[in-house]
Parts: sequence; structure tokens; C-alpha cells
Amino acid sequence: MNETIFSSEPHRGWLPWALFSPVVCILLVAFSSVPVDLGLERFGLVSADGQPQSPFDFCVFLVLPFAAMGAAVWAWTRFVERRGLATMGLAGAGRLSKYLTGMAIGIGMVALAVFSIWLAGGYVSGDILPAFSSPAALFWMALLLTGFAFQSGVEEFIFRGWLLSAATRRWNLTAGFIASSVAFTFLHFSPHQPLPEIIMSFTFGLFTCAWAWRADSIWGVMGWHAGWNWFTGIGFAVPITGLDLKLPALLVHLTPVGSDALTGGPAGPESSVLTIGLLAAGTLCLLLWPRGAFDPVERTPAQGRETAV
Repeated sequence: MNETIFSSEPHRGWLPWALFSPVVCILLVAFSSVPVDLGLERFGLVSADGQPQSPFDFCVFLVLPFAAMGAAVWAWTRFVERRGLATMGLAGAGRLSKYLTGMAIGIGMVALAVFSIWLAGGYVSGDILPAFSSPAALFWMALLLTGFAFQSGVEEFIFRGWLLSAATRRWNLTAGFIASSVAFTFLHFSPHQPLPEIIMSFTFGLFTCAWAWRADSIWGVMGWHAGWNWFTGIGFAVPITGLDLKLPALLVHLTPVGSDALTGGPAGPESSVLTIGLLAAGTLCLLLWPRGAFDPVERTPAQGRETAV
């Protein structure tokens, strides 16, 4: 039986079959972003392996390709599926408070993961608060927060807003979780990628799906994703999904000395077994959380969910 999340407002167009929806997602993202990526490489803003060359280049990297992806998916939902943004989790009261709370939790969770790796012997510490001796570095960190907020917001709109809700409407919530997480993992895959990085992407996808479903919107998980990405990159001068911001650390400079399993290797602390374990535990907590306890904002009947795991 078909199910809905976020909003029971009907769609007036065609929804892709649940098992086909990840393919639609991958095609929309690829055809919209690849030309932009090639342009960034052509103008020297990213290297051949996709690495931005400066903080300015990183800001452009976070905006242009994701703007193209977001526009492509929005056009699909507007003209093919013909459904409103409320059906994709962009509705409800207290949007700013949900977003900021999510961002604070994201920063706290990534700090917990990094400090856990440090305490386990995965890092040695260097300079304390080195970014505060460079006004330019602080400026770029503030600008990158805006960039990560945009990039993370687009990803949540695509994977947890649109794809999760589309596959759920076509089949059920389990299908939505799987379709969203599989597409997210595939689009973060690269040749010769170590297994822990693949597991991390899938676990990340499940965690964010669970948050979006539990909260009945994507506002909070958008903030969480932004805080997670931004603080991973600027807090400790460690890689964020294998990318280097080329800035001094905001808190403390950490150098990896442990095994790749502990530190995450070249991908950074996101792919550490400790981080994967933290997100897996977080997913379980969200799935088992009592209904109504996660989001204190009272829902109207149109906003309430019709299904449960």
C-alpha cells in the first residue's frame, strides 16, 4: 500500500516507480552538475581530481554545481510530478529554530566524533586556535558556512526531501529509506573507494532519512548537515570527504597518526569506524524515539504523518 510522509497533499503528475527513482535521481544530478564541474576544471577552479584550489574556489564549488542540481530536481517535481514543496518536507512552523538546532547538533556530533578519534590515539595535536591569528582565514570560514549551508540544503532537498518522499509514496517508507540512501551512496562513490567510505555514505543516508521522517520536515536535518560539513572542514584542519579547505584550524590542528580505520584515512574523520558507529547509533535512536517527542512544535492534521516504521 502506498504511504506518504511530510504531507498528504496529493501529487497531480507522474511519480517514478520506487525502484526506478534512484536512477532518475542519479540522471538528474549527473546531467545537471557534470557540465558545471567541467567548467570549474576548465577555468582552473578545481584540479583534475576535483580538488578546489583555494577557499574562494571551494565556495564556488559549493554553490554552482549544487545550484544546477537543485534547479533540475525542482523542475522535475514542478513539471513532471506536479507536487508542492510541503510534500518534500519544506513546510511547518518553527523553521529557523529547527534549522539552528539541527546545526548545533551537527557541530556537536562531529566534534564528539573527532575528539573520540583523538582520545583513541588517532591524532596528535598541534597549534591551538591558529585561525584566530588570521583575519582572512576567519572571513573565509564565515563565507564557507554560507556555502556549506547552501550545498547541504540542496542535498537534503534532493535526497531526503524529494527522493525519500517520492519512493515512499510509490511504495512504502522502507523503500524510501533504501532508494534515498542507495542514490546518495552511488553519487558519493569514486573508483577504488575503500569500503569504509561506502559504508559511511550509506549510514549517513540512513541517519538523515531517519531524522527527516521523525521530524516531519527537512529543516532540522538541513541545519544538521550544514553544521556537520562546515565544522568537519574548519574545526581541526582535517579533510572533509577527502577535500582540503586549505585553511588553518579554528580550534586545534590535528595530524592523523593512527590507522585509516580509526582516522578515516585520506577521506577524513567522517569515514572513521567511530564516526560510522556514532551515526548508526543515532539512526537507531531516531527510529525508536517516541512519536511526538522529537519535534515539540504542534502539527496540524495536514502536516501529520500517516505512517510509522
